[in-house]
Amino acid sequence: MGIVDEDVRKVRDECDIIRIITEHTQLRKTGSQWMGLCPFHGERSPSFSVNAEKGVYYCFGCQVSGDVIDFVREIEGLDFAGSVEFLAAKTGIPLRYTDHNEGKRRNRRKEHAEIVQKAVDFYHQRLLEDPAARPARDYLRSRGYDSEIARKFQIGWAPDDWSVLSRHLRLDDEDLLATGLGGINKHGGQYDFFRARIVFPIFDPQSNPVGFGGRKLPESEGPKYKNTSDVAEYYSKSDVLYGLHSAKAEAGRLNELVVCEGYTDVIGCHLAGIERAVATCGTALTPSHARTIGRFAKRVVLAFDADGAGQSAAERVYAWEEEFGLQFAVAGLPEGADPGDLAGSDPARLKRAISEARPFLEFRVDRVLARGDLDSAEGRARSATEAMVLVAEHPDSLVRDQYAMSIADRCQVGIEELRRRGAAATVAASRGRAVSPDLRTNSWPTGADPTGTSHLTPELQALRVLVHRPEEIIDRLSPSLFSDQLNRASYVALVAADDLHGARAAAGSEVADLLGRLAVQEASDDDPLGVLNRLAYLAAQRAAASLEARARQSGDIAAYQSVIAYLRKEVIRLRDVVPYDDELKGLLQWLRDHGEGTANG
Repeated sequence: MGIVDEDVRKVRDECDIIRIITEHTQLRKTGSQWMGLCPFHGERSPSFSVNAEKGVYYCFGCQVSGDVIDFVREIEGLDFAGSVEFLAAKTGIPLRYTDHNEGKRRNRRKEHAEIVQKAVDFYHQRLLEDPAARPARDYLRSRGYDSEIARKFQIGWAPDDWSVLSRHLRLDDEDLLATGLGGINKHGGQYDFFRARIVFPIFDPQSNPVGFGGRKLPESEGPKYKNTSDVAEYYSKSDVLYGLHSAKAEAGRLNELVVCEGYTDVIGCHLAGIERAVATCGTALTPSHARTIGRFAKRVVLAFDADGAGQSAAERVYAWEEEFGLQFAVAGLPEGADPGDLAGSDPARLKRAISEARPFLEFRVDRVLARGDLDSAEGRARSATEAMVLVAEHPDSLVRDQYAMSIADRCQVGIEELRRRGAAATVAASRGRAVSPDLRTNSWPTGADPTGTSHLTPELQALRVLVHRPEEIIDRLSPSLFSDQLNRASYVALVAADDLHGARAAAGSEVADLLGRLAVQEASDDDPLGVLNRLAYLAAQRAAASLEARARQSGDIAAYQSVIAYLRKEVIRLRDVVPYDDELKGLLQWLRDHGEGTANG
C-alpha cells in the first residue's frame, strides 16, 4: 500500500531541491555544488553540501544525507508517503495510490484540515472584529498579547452562541462530528463545541490545523480549559503538541525542545525569544509525545514542576531516554511561576532558566537536598536517604554510583553505607545502549576541508566519476578494481541500479552514506582516464603480489613466472598515464577475468 512508483519518481525529479532546502537554511553556490549551514545540527562553519543536478544532499558534520524526499521526511517529521504528498502539493503534481482506500483516506485528511482551517479563520476574525469579543481582547492585552501576537498564533474567540460556527460552516452531521467542531443534540440539531472561550488553534507538525484548546475568561463559569475531544477523526491529546509546527525549526538547529504545560506558556516563551517551546494539550506527557519529540530533537527541557509526579514520572522519563534516545532536563523556574508569567515579568530569567536546565535526576536530587536540614547529623542522614531513593530509580548503575558519591560528599556521610542503602531500594535493571560505529571509512579526509574533495583514494575517485558521469567510465570498470569491500559494494550498487537514488535505496546504510557524500562533491576535475590508470596500476600490483606469494607457497615458481612478468611490466608502464589502448583494455580484461580471484588468493 502506497503511492505509485512512477509518481514518486516524478516528484523526486521535478521538485527543486535547492528551493526546498533554502526554506530552512541559506545555501551559497561554490562551483557546481551548494554549501550552507546544516539545518539538522548546530554548526558555525558550513558543512552541508547539495548537488542540485543529482538532487541529493550530504552533511560532512553529522553525516545526514538523502534526496529531496528524505530531506522533507527529516525536517518535517513525516513518513515517506507524507513527504511525497507534501512535495506534490507544493508542485501541483497529482498522485495515484496503489490502494484506492489509502488515497481516499489521505484525501479525507486533507478535507478535514480544510474544514478546521475555516473554523480557525472564523474564530480569529471574531476575536479581531466582533464587539462581543472585547472582554477577550482586554484579557489578552492584560497578558501582554497585542493584535500582532494574536495574528501570529491565530488566536480566536468562540462567541457565546450555541451554533454560530455550525451555521457558518454548514457542515453535514458526519463532518461536524469528525472534525470535533460540534455535536448533535437530542432534537437532531447541531451545536458548537466551543462557546464563550478564547481558542488557540492546534496544528500538526506540517502546519495542518487539527483542533483547538479553549480557555474561559477569568469571570466565566466552567472548566478553565477545554480541548477538542478525542472523538475527532484526526485529533488525539495523547499525540499532539501545541506549537510544534512553529518550534521545529529552532528545535532542529539546537537539538532541543522546551515542553510547557499551557498554550500561554508557549506564547510567552516565543515572546522571550525561545521559539522551540511546545505544550501538551490537557494531558501529561505520553510515550507518543516522547516519540514525536525524538523526531525533532534529542534534548528535552521540562519547563514545569518535574518533581511533583513522583516515581512513576521518573520511570517514564528514564524509559523514554532509553527507548527514544532522549535526554531530559528541568528548568529551575521560581517557585509558583510558569513560563507564561515569567516571560512577562522577567524574560531574561526565563531564558536563563532554560539555558541552565539541569539533568532530570540532578534537578530532583538538588531539590531534596535544598529543602533538607544539612546543619545537623540527623538532617543530613535523612536528606541523604531521601535523595538515594530518587537515585535508586535510575536504571544505570554507573549513574547511580556517581550520584551516590556526590550525595555522600554534600551530606558528609560514609559512601559505603550510602551505597548499601541505595542497593536496598528497588531499582530497574541496568540497561546498556549500543553505540553505532563510525561509518567514515577509506581514510576519508577530515579537518579543514569539510567536503572531503581532496586526496581521495583512486577507488573513491572512480566511484565519484561513476556517480556524476557514469557514461564516461561504467563500461571500463569491474569489481576486481576495488580492493575495499565498501567501495566494491558501492560500485555493484551503482551498476545494478537505474540511477543514484535507486542505488542508495537498495543499498545498506554504509553504501548509501558513501554514495551520498560522493554525490555532493565537485567532480568536474576528475579525469576518468587518469582514474582508470591508477585503478589498473594498483590492481595489477595486488595481483602480482598475490601470485608471487602463491608461487612461493607452491614451490612452482615457473608456473606463475610469465603472468607475474606481464603484470610487473604493466605496473611499470602505468606509472605514467597511458591511453585507453589495446594494451590497457587487455589488462582490464585480464583483471576482470582473473584479478579478483587472484587478489583474494
